[in-house]
Amino acid sequence: MLVLDTHIWHWWVNQIPGKLSSDNLDLVSETENVAVSAISCFEMAWLVRHGRIEMDMSFEDWLSEVEMNSNIQILPVTAQIATKAVHLPEHHKDPQDRIIIATALQYNAKLLSFDSVFSSYQELDGYLICK
Repeated sequence: MLVLDTHIWHWWVNQIPGKLSSDNLDLVSETENVAVSAISCFEMAWLVRHGRIEMDMSFEDWLSEVEMNSNIQILPVTAQIATKAVHLPEHHKDPQDRIIIATALQYNAKLLSFDSVFSSYQELDGYLICK
């Protein structure tokens, strides 16, 4: 399984040019089981509401289209994931990112992110793809 960080998901689904390298595009395209944490839905909705990401439709309509037309699985934030996120080292203060990291760890999945702080987590050794 490959878990996408929120911005990677946004760039991939919305085909934002120049954001993902051809290697990253190939990786996501060729991976059979691609997922995002449900917290990424919160993060995207927040970014849209606060004008940091623009869309041609409401976030709710966008999410419905993504769920119907993409093979990306949305993983729930479980009690185990929430607990794991709390117990991670304090490298990252952003709770959404901590939950994304904990989700990848809970599912024993690779994690694709451009967030440079993620590489501080020894827990992600062998799992983090940071390109």
